[in-house]
Amino acid sequence: MAWAKPPPESAAPPATARPATSPAPAAPALDPSKGTEVGMVFESWLTPHQEGDEEANTPSSVPKQFRSQTPSLSRAEREAAGHRGHGQLRFSKDLSRAWVDVKIEGVNTAEINMFHIHCGKPGILGPILVDFSIATDLKSNIADGMFSVEIRNEHIVKTTEHGHGSVIGAFTMGCIIPSPSLSGVKPTKVLTVAGMAQLAQAGELYFNLHTTGQTYYGDIRGQLHPAEKTTR
Repeated sequence: MAWAKPPPESAAPPATARPATSPAPAAPALDPSKGTEVGMVFESWLTPHQEGDEEANTPSSVPKQFRSQTPSLSRAEREAAGHRGHGQLRFSKDLSRAWVDVKIEGVNTAEINMFHIHCGKPGILGPILVDFSIATDLKSNIADGMFSVEIRNEHIVKTTEHGHGSVIGAFTMGCIIPSPSLSGVKPTKVLTVAGMAQLAQAGELYFNLHTTGQTYYGDIRGQLHPAEKTTR
């Protein structure tokens, strides 16, 4: 008599691997008081050749306030005369304020009539974001060729409001934030140091120093870029 072959034993199910557990990362060391320290730093080298055009090509429609009152020099002539500058724009980590320091060489400081931070890409004559004359006595501050000032939200707001209802409004209308807003369909303007920092990160801020002979385009200009760590 043949014996029936017993059925094969069913294979045991594979053991389910338990996910490996790892310890939670250590909590970061948080210190709100460090918000007042310097965070992002941007810098520029100002030259005549960053100006968008020669002063002789100032459009005839430009208001008198923005036209040169003394003889102008070409960009090549200003370079030959040693017109140049080096500046930094530093932001506090909490973006409550910014500090500007610029050293000017070759320019007769007695002829300086305006100094601004504009928003715009290289070669673009963009609107004014910060008029330094609102934040400090420009002539006395820059008389020795070294300029320093602290910028806060109110200086940006005053610059934007300065042109309202005036013939120069188109030149000081402030910079637009390219983003939808809950406040309405009307474009929103940059009114804070935080907004200025956003434009700096996008590479759309520049210094522009104006003189009585280079009033419209400016005498020397410098696009702001992130500073190299070695220069901080």
